[in-house]
Amino acid sequence: MTEVAFQPIGRRVQAKPGQTLLEAAQQAGVALSAVCGGAGICGDCRVRVQRGAVSALNDTEVDLITDADLDSGLRLACQTLIEDAGEIVVDVPAESLSAPQRSQVEGEEIPLAVAPVVAVHDVRVEPPSIHNLAGDWERLQGIVPADWHATAPVLAQLSGTVRAHDWQTRLIGRGREVAAFLPPDTAPFGFAVDVGTTGLAAYLVDLVTGETRGMKGATNPQIAYGEDVMARLTLAMREPEGRARLQASIIAGLNDLLRDVCAQAGVSREQVVDVVLVGNTAMHHLLLGLPVEQLGSAPYVPAVSAAVSTPAHALGLDVTEGAALYMPPNVAGFVGADHVSMLLATATAEQPGVTLSLDIGTNTEISLNANGTLWCCSTASGPAFEGAHIRDGMRAADGAIERLIWQDGALRWMTINHAPPVGLCGSGILDAVAVLRAADILRPTGAMRRDRPGVHAEQVNPWYEIVPATQSGHGREVAMSRADVNEVQLAKAAIRAGIKLLVERAGLDEADIDRVIVAGAFGNYIDLENAIAIGMFPPLPLERFHQVGNAAGIGAKRLLINAQERQRAAGIAARLNYIELTNHPDFTDRFSQAVLLTPDPWE
Repeated sequence: MTEVAFQPIGRRVQAKPGQTLLEAAQQAGVALSAVCGGAGICGDCRVRVQRGAVSALNDTEVDLITDADLDSGLRLACQTLIEDAGEIVVDVPAESLSAPQRSQVEGEEIPLAVAPVVAVHDVRVEPPSIHNLAGDWERLQGIVPADWHATAPVLAQLSGTVRAHDWQTRLIGRGREVAAFLPPDTAPFGFAVDVGTTGLAAYLVDLVTGETRGMKGATNPQIAYGEDVMARLTLAMREPEGRARLQASIIAGLNDLLRDVCAQAGVSREQVVDVVLVGNTAMHHLLLGLPVEQLGSAPYVPAVSAAVSTPAHALGLDVTEGAALYMPPNVAGFVGADHVSMLLATATAEQPGVTLSLDIGTNTEISLNANGTLWCCSTASGPAFEGAHIRDGMRAADGAIERLIWQDGALRWMTINHAPPVGLCGSGILDAVAVLRAADILRPTGAMRRDRPGVHAEQVNPWYEIVPATQSGHGREVAMSRADVNEVQLAKAAIRAGIKLLVERAGLDEADIDRVIVAGAFGNYIDLENAIAIGMFPPLPLERFHQVGNAAGIGAKRLLINAQERQRAAGIAARLNYIELTNHPDFTDRFSQAVLLTPDPWE
């Protein structure tokens, strides 16, 4: 027998020589994505063998994996055989896992020195005596109290702390402002959150080591008031208490996440001394309680564009009294601090040549670095890729179809946790459109061919049966309708039109793009070939694409870990040239062309 270790998941299993790595993963409970069931068709089950004896690369792998990925050591688990006894160590990339084993908090990180805005000062207080009746603050040794400022709530921490710890304390300072008095040797922490329209991604970071000690994703509770930005802005503008309700909702959601990540790390919320939040301009304003009326009508300007630093506790965040909340600059009404954070994390502004960066969500922000000049825009891609407005759409949960391929004249699907199918999550929705188009069930216009097997030709809204009722988890068929296809067309056309207009503004062609960085939780899960096939992305070689996960969240962590990153963020925001698409003279034309389900609608 051979022991196979799957990292970084930490699962081990005893397997027989001759078994595939996919079979070993299934035995170990490692949910590798393999919609074709190991037939070597989908190319999803990609792994790297770090150590151990396995079979040589075969023709199937050469056909399905790009040269660049082969050079990096990627193999297909379904094609890689265990050869003999010993130990095999397998690295499993996050994108090869089924959705439950991934989360919206993951993202690719660039190493960064730890130099936060807060500093640690280990000090002591001289014990009082009849000869020294000065206050505890005035008897502090190791700093000159007169040179520092501490608010009353922060000073309230001092007396109890030093008396419980032999007159010693750890002063956490921000410049000459005292953020907290902690027990000796107690680490200060930072709380970073990507506040998305649909989801929240939270991180708890040790500000001494830079280590991420807790992380968790959650749904933005504001979704109860509307799935998109405009619905929430409308509520805030029309109802006197609307803005306050939206603010209270998001603060409560952030406090829930803070409690959970602190529990993961086993630390007190009193140790959280710095907070960084990033979000689009509307989420930014609703969180801070800023007016949003000016965001709802042309020319869509923010109440504030500059970075904001404000007391976190005053907003209702359940952190230590002296903690500050920092939010990086906004660029425009619909390009906010989250996009600046994403560009920071991916080093887009420093890339040579031509780099296209997209953060895909309910709103998709797009930037183009054209040989050093930065252009950006925002497109209303809508909630279709989160399952909203889709007949059988759903979020990524058990039973959601997340991958689809066409095999032997029929659709094959893979569901989350291999549960009976009950609907389609975002990646499955995109796959369904691409696969039905490739099978000629959909015309380039999105119309459904009524004479094809599996198509139910209702008069207005025909639909294709993906899963029959007898095989579903709820006794009803899972289907994709013509109206669903139209929702996907509108979402992908908005993204592609934005790309096209940025490229044209820079005086370039799409073929001039050297690299495409795809960020966002949904962006990390999509099948790039299918996205290209339906015309969401330009038809470029796959090796030019790089999926990086939640880069906005990773950027928020960088803003916690190193103070210099805040200056970099301000510099990026200042360099961005924003294009407002709503009144662009060519947007309607580019959008209407991009609706076609073809890789290059401008051919």
